Amino acid sequence: MRSIMIFAAIMIVAGTLMAQLADRLTSAAPAHAAAVAPAPVAPVQATASGGRAVTIPRDQRGHFQTDGRIEGQRINFMVDTGASVVALTENDAARIGMRPSRGDFNATVTTANGTVKGARIRLASIDVGGLVVRDVDALVLPEGVLSENLLGLSYLSRLKRFEFANGQMVLQ
Repeated sequence: MRSIMIFAAIMIVAGTLMAQLADRLTSAAPAHAAAVAPAPVAPVQATASGGRAVTIPRDQRGHFQTDGRIEGQRINFMVDTGASVVALTENDAARIGMRPSRGDFNATVTTANGTVKGARIRLASIDVGGLVVRDVDALVLPEGVLSENLLGLSYLSRLKRFEFANGQMVLQ
């Protein structure tokens, strides 16, 4: 009888922990995914210095969403100046032809949801509103880890500048 009680207690604790983990992984993505439409990239504008600039307005959540292109495929990104590299969901990576094997998921990554394993990849180019950066380091993260792709510093740091100004993100 004592063994049954211990087993039941362990199962209750395990069930509670699994429910909390599942809630963390799914609460952000479905609730916002349907409600938030990506903001289209503003047209490329000429700057006084002769460069090009893309202005991205805030969405309803206060984030900067934009469309980009990888391998000719349209990909939605959230601009994330705190992300070291571009991070793609496993599903979107597969859509552009990047399908890392399970053994490739060996890079330890710390996210807001904890530590996970990602697969390092290199993208030939990323185009956001005509601002093209070639040979970009990126990570593919397993499904369920990210609710959206992140446009991180491996892209942003190779631009002339990026800044938050007048309530908008400006890429140049």
